[in-house]
Amino acid sequence: MNPQFEAAVVEGRQVIDFHIHPYRDISESLCMYSEDFYLTPEEARRDLEEAGIGRVCGSVIRAGYRGPVSGFEDIRRLNDAALEMRERWGDYYTPGFHVHPAYLKESLEEVERMHREGVKLVGELVPYIHGWKEMGHDYGSEALREILARAGEYGMPVSFHTMPELKEQMERMIAGNPGVTFVAAHPGQKADYLMHVERLKKYPNLLLDISGTGLFRYGLLASAVKTIGANRLLFGTDYPISNPRMYVQAVFGEHISQEDMEKIFWKNTRKLLGL
Repeated sequence: MNPQFEAAVVEGRQVIDFHIHPYRDISESLCMYSEDFYLTPEEARRDLEEAGIGRVCGSVIRAGYRGPVSGFEDIRRLNDAALEMRERWGDYYTPGFHVHPAYLKESLEEVERMHREGVKLVGELVPYIHGWKEMGHDYGSEALREILARAGEYGMPVSFHTMPELKEQMERMIAGNPGVTFVAAHPGQKADYLMHVERLKKYPNLLLDISGTGLFRYGLLASAVKTIGANRLLFGTDYPISNPRMYVQAVFGEHISQEDMEKIFWKNTRKLLGL
């Protein structure tokens, strides 16, 4: 570890967090302890900046919501919230937006709307929160394939939540859209991480962000760099679910090169989103 490099990155706020969930108020904060610990959006930005994070990306998710949406308007409200956060945070925030395969026409229209708004990122898609399964859809849905194909025409990468039991449908989604760049979220525990590695070897249009569960297992990042390469990895935290300083320091603490850290921290995301 190079203390001078670490200090320069943190002080210069060079890190890009590909995976957060911004919020306008406590009803949208995903912090698990928000009843006792809540930061306003302005405080949250300072929190991230003080960890060395100079830009963030991601979608708004309403806290506590689980199950089928009552209509596409539920989805559109979250996307509007992301646009509002972009107004509040400016270039600091790259919004991500939601689609829903049960609403094909509306989702296609939303892709077009977000393209007009200059939004470059789809997701994080989280099917269990919006009741995809209960509404007869999943990652392997033909309707989703059509929606993401349209997003791919605009060069929009797709961030998606991963769970081991969704293995087959995730592969159908990735294989069915070879022109779309997908970013899998959360390395997970070792067995889950190894499944990620096999998919990454199989699909060149797939990347992995290191947010959420997994990075606290020492050596995971060194293993990922060795087996799939630093070019396939993006820095992410899943803020405010996770402590951002822990994730920044975890990358500094892994036994990988400075060049690989730079790719993971900011270079790969800049290339992906054209920042």
